Order: sequence, then C-alpha cells, then structure tokens
Amino acid sequence: MREVELYPAVKRFLEGQGYEVKAEVGACDVMARRGDEPPVIVELKTGFTLTLVLQGVERLALTDLVYLAVPEKSQRDWAPILRLCRRLGLGLLLVHGNHVEARLDPGPYAPRKNAARRARLLREFQHRQGDGNQGGQTRRPVMTAYRQDALRLARALVAGPLKVSVLRSQTGVVRAGTMLRDDVYGWFERQARGVYVLTPKGAAALQTFADVAAAL
Repeated sequence: MREVELYPAVKRFLEGQGYEVKAEVGACDVMARRGDEPPVIVELKTGFTLTLVLQGVERLALTDLVYLAVPEKSQRDWAPILRLCRRLGLGLLLVHGNHVEARLDPGPYAPRKNAARRARLLREFQHRQGDGNQGGQTRRPVMTAYRQDALRLARALVAGPLKVSVLRSQTGVVRAGTMLRDDVYGWFERQARGVYVLTPKGAAALQTFADVAAAL
C-alpha cells in the first residue's frame, strides 16, 4: 500500500462532515476547512512510525486539529499508540479500505496520576539496598528488593538447615516465612515443619549475584 491509496478514503470521510479538502498544501499531506473553523491537518503513512509522529507534532504549530492516518491492519495493538497520541494531543484515523474510523480526536490531555503505582515504586526504591542494577540491562535479572531479601535468606542457609524464626532473626527479613513457603525462585526447600534448606539453584544464585550479596 502507498500513502496515496489512503487519501481517497480520508478525503471522503472529511467531506462527509462538511469539510473542503485539498491534498499537499504546503508540507501537509491533507488540509481541510469548514467555514471559519480552524483547519484540520492529516498526515498519511502506511504504518505508524516515529517519522509520522514527528510530522504530527510539527503540524501542531499550525493548528490544534492534527490527525495521523494509517491503515487499520498496520498494527495489532493500538492501545499504546492511542496513549501516545493522547499525550501529544494528536488524533488518529484508521483506514480500512474505503472506511475511516476516528479512533481518537485531538485535544489537550492531562493524565491522572496513579497514586497506587507511584506508592509501589517509592516502596521499592526505599526498600532496595544500594544499586545492584545497570540501566538498560537485559542479561541479568533485575535486582529487586524482594530478590535482595531472598539473597539474605539464601546466604544464611549456606551453613545448613534453619528454622524460619531463626532466619527471620538473623536476616531481618520480616516476610521470611512467606518467601520460603512461596519459593518464587526455587532457591529454598522445606526439610521439616518450619525448617528450610538451600537448593542447588539457590547456591548458584549466590554465585551469580555474589557482588550484591556481599553488599547486603
């Protein structure tokens, strides 16, 4: 598909709403006017790309009514794209054959802050000791506060089986009982009631995260 193949459907869509439509006006792919209302500008692309977004942002210097138009089948998941367009104040038109769907109209956007998510982030930040990660890392699992607590428990179990109460006292990990029972990483094994040992996988984790474990 070429960009020019999107134009007829977009033109009919806008004309159906009473706009006069013309193509390639200045740097704009499509420009539409309806009486004395502010102009509508549409940028066409065969896929949702950074170039298209940058063009749309540039057109916002001319009018608040800027749409990006792409084929409906050019993307599977439109949710993150809709969030991006909403943040930028851009509209989105999806073209399917001769049909055009206005998925989003342009307009100012003030996102609501998610207090619960922010609180979780702050708790995670506060509970982590040191900085055991590198921004952008992909080869090693992220060192979370939970994983740090798991390393504390694993390090204590190197000496041999211990009761949960002893582990909690030695490591200061208040949630030791729950962590040992859930065994999210496969590091711990229940030997007897309330008594746990370190698994080979847990011993290997202490080697993998030796730098972090030493700093805890």
